[in-house]
Amino acid sequence: MRPESPDETASPVSATLDKAAEENFPVAPFFLPRAWRDDLMAVYGFARLVDDIGDGDLAPGGADARLLGVSPDRADDRLAMLDAFEADLRKVFDGTPRHPLLKALQPTVRHRSLTPEPFLGLIAANRQDQLVTRYETYDDLLAYCELSANPVGRLVLAITGTATPERIRLSDAVCTGLQIVEHLQDVAEDLGRDRIYLPAEDLKKFHVDETDLAAPTAGASVRALVAYEAERALKLLNEGTPLVGSVHGRLKLLLAGFVAGGKAAVHAITAVTYDVLEGPPKPTKARLLREVGATLRGEG
Repeated sequence: MRPESPDETASPVSATLDKAAEENFPVAPFFLPRAWRDDLMAVYGFARLVDDIGDGDLAPGGADARLLGVSPDRADDRLAMLDAFEADLRKVFDGTPRHPLLKALQPTVRHRSLTPEPFLGLIAANRQDQLVTRYETYDDLLAYCELSANPVGRLVLAITGTATPERIRLSDAVCTGLQIVEHLQDVAEDLGRDRIYLPAEDLKKFHVDETDLAAPTAGASVRALVAYEAERALKLLNEGTPLVGSVHGRLKLLLAGFVAGGKAAVHAITAVTYDVLEGPPKPTKARLLREVGATLRGEG
């Protein structure tokens, strides 16, 4: 087998992994054991790449398509890319994958005895993004989050050997809350991709239509809608917060960072009086640290 050239490996890999610094929460912070950090970054590489395929945000040049065996004329076909990515993922479990990020994932899968289901869920969520651009009800949105967000928390628990049915339930609440917060931060960006993750029943309830979401700043109705959804997200984060108290040591600090990242983002949305249309409200580092402290102390 010929070695991949730098253009086929380093460029798409670095373009993907470098996005870890942009997340609302720490992906693999320094205080974790090296083995955990390596495994979490391997999973992050997979999750970030599948999202980039689904969003059309891959590094320019078509390196990822070549690595996945997709012809250049189909490199912009997101469903074709997701199909090829799924085929390569399956080789992680029973063969040798082609993409370097999946090659990097293979030792983690084997060492931690991970199953295909959470990875396939994340791919299914991105397929759904190509086919479903509006959600009628809140329950519809929660079903999407079951695919798009909850597998990540389940993988963290599996990697750290701490998964139990109750912790999975709490983790699902945290991950869904984080996903809803991210949707609120990215209303304008998502609309630019012809996607709306605010339930249609809620738009109707608050007398908001799509033209209101396309405005440069949010009117009173949009702000009321965003406040309503932010409260829902915060309720989920609070529901899942006991997950932090159920573990010990450095994992406790990691999970506190996840929860605190979501709560700090809700605070950032509140601080701009729910006008998320001017750009994604981002939490300050000071606020994040305050939220981490409050979460570790068991405060709501």
